[in-house]
Amino acid sequence: MGISRRTALKGLAVAGSVAVGGRARAAERTLPAAPPDAVGLLYDTTRCIGCKACVVACSEANNLEPDDAYWPGGLYQAPLDLNERTKNVIKLFKGDDETPSSFMKAQCMHCLDPACAAACMLGAFKKREFGIVTWQADLCIGCRYCQIACPYGIPKFEWSKALPKMVKCELCSHRIAQGRIPACAEACPREAVIYGTRVALLAEAKRRLAAYPDRYVPKVYGESEGGGTQCLYLSHVPFEKLGLPTLSDSPTHDPVRTLQHRINKGFFAPVALYGALAVVLFRNRKAGAAERASEEAP
Repeated sequence: MGISRRTALKGLAVAGSVAVGGRARAAERTLPAAPPDAVGLLYDTTRCIGCKACVVACSEANNLEPDDAYWPGGLYQAPLDLNERTKNVIKLFKGDDETPSSFMKAQCMHCLDPACAAACMLGAFKKREFGIVTWQADLCIGCRYCQIACPYGIPKFEWSKALPKMVKCELCSHRIAQGRIPACAEACPREAVIYGTRVALLAEAKRRLAAYPDRYVPKVYGESEGGGTQCLYLSHVPFEKLGLPTLSDSPTHDPVRTLQHRINKGFFAPVALYGALAVVLFRNRKAGAAERASEEAP
């Protein structure tokens, strides 16, 4: 009697658990430090007028197909959220009698200790030059663990493509390599988003907080959240209202990284899984062929 797929998967799960055993305790880690050359963005909600010039500029700079789903026919590009054709988007928080309305710029946060990179078993997502989190196509197997791990919901999968990519803001690293700045910062008419080193951006954010204490929530989002980010935020409304998660100062993924990297060390577990499934499929196909042959026999 042949084994079923469920049986094979259950057996591999038990084997993986035994292999990991009691060693899955996360080691104590110090808070991550920004790379010496770290660059990023500072977004100030009080300066944004919602013109979406940054959205169009990002699309053009990264050769993205226009997202006209809201206005079919290609007449107007107005993405509602990040997706496989949108790396940067402006959203609207509709306020009430107690909280004013606000625009919100969403893009990759370029975390100091990124969860997407920790979840990626082969290092397709990684912090590279200037601390920018970039994606390398030839190392990606399409598992999409990065999507699950990211606390901001940033990486998107190209479901519509035969050879899909993982899509997210890479801080216009190709422009930075040419001595230019990210397209969103270059296009903004109000300097609601500015580019610079993380050190300079953090200093500027704290200068604004000190100069205009009644204008802002008294905090720089990204200074320490989730271990810190290279994209920072100032806001006149609570950050959670803008859709930014409430995180501790520690990286959010240490236990997951410890467990997953031990299971996937040497790529043994995935290879074993695919091998077992191949055996199951081969046996079931062979049994099915034999059964059909017996039914067709006179």
